[in-house]
Amino acid sequence: MTDTTAIPSPRDPRLDAWRTFLHAHHLVRALLEKELQDEQAIGLSEYEVLLLLNRADERRMRMNELAERLLLSRSGATRLVDRLQRDGLVERLSCETDRRGAWAHLTDDGHRRLRTASPTHLRGVGEHFLDRIPADELAALQRSLERVITES
Repeated sequence: MTDTTAIPSPRDPRLDAWRTFLHAHHLVRALLEKELQDEQAIGLSEYEVLLLLNRADERRMRMNELAERLLLSRSGATRLVDRLQRDGLVERLSCETDRRGAWAHLTDDGHRRLRTASPTHLRGVGEHFLDRIPADELAALQRSLERVITES
């Protein structure tokens, strides 16, 4: 924060947007988590790992990058990958250029698991988020949130 940025007062009406954003984020994540657990027996965090790895080059990511993308500590990401590894959905590969580093790699079983769970997740994203916001407002919301991301 720069010296020219005013600290909002607790009564600043703009904080309502902040609180609404946090509430909506929490609610949608909780609904997506419940649906994935109930219908697919997989958690949202596990699904997100599979999705990130599927989108990565060669279906693998460095563990530290995966932790950053998941907004988890390295130990949190390690525990998550450990669970997925026990289920045969992810494997750890040694990094050829850095012996301390490791890759998380999506297995073929992990790819199949992702494809099986994706319809449940996408249906939930549509039902609990996309369908509730008109298209023009969704585009404006995306532009607003992109400003938050790029200015951080």
